[in-house]
Amino acid sequence: MSEPKAPPRPLAALATGVRHFLLALQFFTRIPVTGRLAAWVGYSPAMLRASAAHFPGVGWLVGGVCAAVSAAALWVLPAQPASAWVAAALATAASVALTGAFHEDGLADTADALGGVVERERALDIMKDSRIGSYAAVTLVLALLTKVGLLALLAQHGTVLVAAGLFAAHVTSRLAPLWIIRTLAHVGDTPRSKSKPLADTMGVSTGIVGLGWWVAAMALVVGLVPSAPWGAAVVAAGCALVAMRRWLRQRLQGFTGDTLGATQQMTELAFYLGLAVGLGLQARGWG
Repeated sequence: MSEPKAPPRPLAALATGVRHFLLALQFFTRIPVTGRLAAWVGYSPAMLRASAAHFPGVGWLVGGVCAAVSAAALWVLPAQPASAWVAAALATAASVALTGAFHEDGLADTADALGGVVERERALDIMKDSRIGSYAAVTLVLALLTKVGLLALLAQHGTVLVAAGLFAAHVTSRLAPLWIIRTLAHVGDTPRSKSKPLADTMGVSTGIVGLGWWVAAMALVVGLVPSAPWGAAVVAAGCALVAMRRWLRQRLQGFTGDTLGATQQMTELAFYLGLAVGLGLQARGWG
């Protein structure tokens, strides 16, 4: 009996890419990948490392859902200023529900660990503590308030604009941690860290695939709202990323899984802020 033929290489490569994307989805969201599908996807540290290329692809899904929630809310709610705030809160809640507050938890732990003036080893110990401290509480409240406020502001410039901004911000902010992984060492609790597989050398191809997800997303939003100041949003997110990397290098000499979540949150916020500031400059004739 002849052996079954192996699938053509393009199809095999596509199947591998889908498996890696689904693994990233399983790791970074609450979207169920279970049963036979989970068995087909499989798991290994090498696969998780390869799935990093699809982090921005997860942003496509999360950002797309949040954009749809925002647009639907603005469509069904009365045409009142308060509706923008309700839509912003619902979109933020959708993001938290989809990810299980995964990134917000990382932001809180990072704030507790690095908010005070403590030594590196003590900061790493604090980051492993599941309790919420004062720095974490204040940071989470301010981050969520700022996010909802900025989204409400963007919503007052149009339903399509805020939906496109949500989508682009979620993709951009999930590309940002790849640079942290690429350029810093992993310094977490190595034996137990879920992010440890990401610490190994990330190939150039991983960055290229992640960048491809991002370029496609930006091309989409620029096509939808060509007049929006997308450049200002990207520059703001880039500045936040550079600042986060510098902070982590100085305080920890590397990254942990929590700091990757914090990086996602800060670059997402910076994207919204840059977009809002760009709109303000345009209104004053400066952009």
